[in-house]
Formats: sequence, C-alpha cells, structure tokens
Amino acid sequence: MAKVSTSNFRTGMVIKIDNELYSVVDYQHVKPGKGGAFLRTKLKGVVSDKNIEKKFRSGEDVEEVRVEHQPYQFLYRDGNLYYFMHQETYEQIPVEEENINKAEFIAEGQVCTLVVDVDNEKILYAHPPDQLIAKVADTRPGLKGDTAQGGSKPATLESGATIQVPLFIDEGEEIKVDTRTSEYIERVTSN
Repeated sequence: MAKVSTSNFRTGMVIKIDNELYSVVDYQHVKPGKGGAFLRTKLKGVVSDKNIEKKFRSGEDVEEVRVEHQPYQFLYRDGNLYYFMHQETYEQIPVEEENINKAEFIAEGQVCTLVVDVDNEKILYAHPPDQLIAKVADTRPGLKGDTAQGGSKPATLESGATIQVPLFIDEGEEIKVDTRTSEYIERVTSN
C-alpha cells in the first residue's frame, strides 16, 4: 500500500481510513477565504455499502489500496462458502458468505466480479453483475383488470431473490433485473 497525496485523488480510487476501505465517489478542492485549503470528499465503503463524507487537508497523505476487478464464474455453494472459478486459469477460489454482496442474485454458472487487493492477493468481496437476466421461479398470477393502474406483485427468481414485478409477468418468464437496486427493468423476449 502506497501513500498518496490528496492532491492526486481521482474518482474510483480506493483508500484506507481507520482500517476500512473506501472508494472515492466525488471530491472537490475548497479554498476558503480564511484558513487553509482542503478537499471535501464523498466516499463509499468497498466491503460495506456505507457512505461517508470526509474532509482532508490539502496535501495530506492517505494510504491508497490497489484493487482489481476480476471476472469469476460461480460454481456452487457449500455451507457458508461460495466457490468461484477463474475464466482463464480454471483456478477455484472459495469466498465466505459475509464477503458476498447481493448473494441472493448469484446463480450457478453466472459470471460475477471478485474485487482483489493486489498487494496481498486477498479477496475483498464478490458481487453479481449490475444487470442480469433471471427466470421467474414463482409468482402469483395477475388478475384481469389489475393492469390499468400498473400495479406490482412479488416474484421469486431462480436464484432465490424476491423482487417486485409488474402484474403481467408470469412464472417461467425471463426478466432483466438491476441487482444494485433489486428492481425489475424489463421483460426479456426471445426471438
């Protein structure tokens, strides 16, 4: 881990504060009329989804953590371990359940992203793609006449996640889902 000056901050950079990793979402250099210049930042937790705002003195050194986002295919789950396989080397890596973001959207055979600390080869966390196509495993049928107001109903996906879908969606249909917000995007039609 290298020390980096706040004057070298950039969006997406990962820094370590109080033994927690944060990604720089936004930053702004501020030069008040009185006092020294400072940097106002918005940070998002890398492992946790905690968002914070923090001020740094101009020129202050912070610890930068180099991370890589690598594609791995999810193979299976054994207890609280999720097993992923590297796409090129076929190396299998176990990841503990507490290091999986949005685990309810991860299904067998799906390509997920593993975030790895480059310096010590430690897997920080894994997450499914931001948008994915999933099959509806269970939902109650929409009643005729209910669609006038565009209501919604709960639907369980094959991965086990439950989301709200429009009333016209039936069991067995494929839909596109935003895993970041757990929201329905659209119905997928096969050609």
